[in-house]
Amino acid sequence: MSTLNTPKAALRNDWQLEEVTALFELPLNELIFRAQGALRGYFDPAQIQLSTLLNIKTGACPEDCAYCPQSVRYDTGLPVEPMMQVQEVVTAAEEAKAQGATRFCMGAAWRSPKRKDFEIVLEMVKAVKGLGMETCVTLGMLTEPQVQQLKTAGLDYYNHNLDTSEAFYSQIISTRTYQDRLDTLAHVRDAQIKVCAGGIIGMGENLQDRAQLLLTLANLPAHPDSVPINQLIKVEGTPLAQAQDLDTFDMVRCIAVARILMPASYVRLSAGRTEMSDELQALCLLAGANSIFYGEKLLTTENPSLDKDRSLLKRLGLQAVQ
Repeated sequence: MSTLNTPKAALRNDWQLEEVTALFELPLNELIFRAQGALRGYFDPAQIQLSTLLNIKTGACPEDCAYCPQSVRYDTGLPVEPMMQVQEVVTAAEEAKAQGATRFCMGAAWRSPKRKDFEIVLEMVKAVKGLGMETCVTLGMLTEPQVQQLKTAGLDYYNHNLDTSEAFYSQIISTRTYQDRLDTLAHVRDAQIKVCAGGIIGMGENLQDRAQLLLTLANLPAHPDSVPINQLIKVEGTPLAQAQDLDTFDMVRCIAVARILMPASYVRLSAGRTEMSDELQALCLLAGANSIFYGEKLLTTENPSLDKDRSLLKRLGLQAVQ
């Protein structure tokens, strides 16, 4: 833990939109200063948590998420691939562990899992858990019985992003509602599985949408244990392929505000890192991010190479959480 003995910020679930908007509007140096204080109250600022994400089933998703190359509705050139075998997943998890990852995340392009596929996922969770790694899956919407089965199998985390604000949501997705997402998060929370939930910026939303997204996450009955902040990856063939480029400082601000609102959560610098300079990534880490996806693939899009990440972490003097 940090030797600075920074007091722990109180964990609040009663944030107001005006407060969150005011944080976004602070001078950047003041915002980062506050975010660093929030980080140091709960974490060692010299440590970073490493997760690896594997796509266990690719493409042919019936949803219409405007950012996603796996939607069957868009022609992105992505090949449809069947579900991986359990041993293939175990081998990938073993390799990730050997490279320093402590959490192994498995994602499938589904609206919600079918029974036959779900049984295989349960075997995957058990097998990865048996390697001594933290387990995480993202499978779309879940019922309460499905969540309980995952809990029994040894699942540690369930990822289900809110993506954006409720007001902007309908411009991005029409095949499921915002409440559907909140309901799945509630099932996961009730089963005492840790929640991983965040969003994507750069989809055309405004500052109020970003503030409302983080407000919704921070005002859940319990803060998500992990909060991934993704920068839109523009994929040809998707409706957002020509989205306006994101101001790089907007990413820094979003991470800093997430850190202040949810000081005890891991804030993950997620998708979009291949488009970021080392300096921008360092600034995001300074702003309170303390987790990254580690590995050369994020579902279907590129991620920085292991050597590049190792070099950056070494240059910054950061150590992986063991």
